[in-house]
Amino acid sequence: MRKVGTDMLNTADKPVFETKDLTAPSHVRLIGKKTSSKLGQNSSELLVDCFGRIQNDLRISVTDNCNLRCIYCLPEEGIDLFKKKDIMSFEQITAVARIFKNLGVNRVRLTGGEPLMRRGLDELIYGLNAIGFEDISLTTNGMNLAGQALRLKEAGLKRVNISCDSLNKEKFAKIRRRGNLDTVLKAMDKSEEANLLPVKINVVVIRGVNDDEILDFIRFAIKTKRCVRFIEYMPLDATGLWNREKVVTLNEIIKCVSLAFPIQEEVTAKPTPARTWNILGQDASFGIIASVSEPFCKSCNRLRLTADGKLKSCLFGQAEYDLKKLFSRGDFEQRIIDVINTAVKAKGSGHIIGRPEFRKPARTMSKIGG
Repeated sequence: MRKVGTDMLNTADKPVFETKDLTAPSHVRLIGKKTSSKLGQNSSELLVDCFGRIQNDLRISVTDNCNLRCIYCLPEEGIDLFKKKDIMSFEQITAVARIFKNLGVNRVRLTGGEPLMRRGLDELIYGLNAIGFEDISLTTNGMNLAGQALRLKEAGLKRVNISCDSLNKEKFAKIRRRGNLDTVLKAMDKSEEANLLPVKINVVVIRGVNDDEILDFIRFAIKTKRCVRFIEYMPLDATGLWNREKVVTLNEIIKCVSLAFPIQEEVTAKPTPARTWNILGQDASFGIIASVSEPFCKSCNRLRLTADGKLKSCLFGQAEYDLKKLFSRGDFEQRIIDVINTAVKAKGSGHIIGRPEFRKPARTMSKIGG
């Protein structure tokens, strides 16, 4: 890993703190300020929203940039990216992550855009791992993963979710508009070799586009023992082409699979976005994230930090809380804690996709973080 230093920051983005982590190897210097060890000792009580849901899962977007232009996410040309000065530095992300950890958050997922477009991501992972999170995972399109998988594992990454919307090369190219299927398949293999397990495969299902491949992905899950997760098409695209008719629902997917394979749903008490089914007699499983038809809002334990430092308590919500701007003050820790608690207490009972009053978020998925 490269040395981490203040040269990685923009001039206007200098942190108001600098503390060397003495537990890090000599060639790695992590910049950040540890929050008080007394802070958040009863953390599971601090981040409980008004509906009794414990918020212990943080998704951190590290960039809005992407090397693909998937039809359900970005336009083919002319995307408007954040300015470099507006993106949170690794030092700021690490500082915020420490505060969340002291408030009871124990799981972190890195997202984008495409997170592996951010140079030196292993350094951030090393810093997050040093904080002591139980789980650090990554969602990626796989294009830059194969050559980095082992290094990411050594830095502390536990597992990966890899997006792959088609197993047909021509259809893959039509959906992704850039990249190629072979690269993504190789990334899956290299992730397993690096012990980034379990490797989960994310498939956004769109009616008339790739819904004819549902059983192909089930066979892929049986062959590879990788858990395929079908994701309902969500209204977060930059082109505004989403409509309800294009959504292939959980019930439709289950009907399709159950006609070909015997399946049984797993029962779990843990909050999870995906419902999971075992394929009986095959030692394989698949999941469905039904954010549109059967959302998991009642058990939602997620908070999101955008690449430009905005905290969101709901993927589809309008409310955002600016944490990045708080770094200009010496008392940023307590201010960030106060804002986090405000965001959690204001978290709604759930989104209202499908209702007449629903409004798409101002940001697209690439700006929020997948």
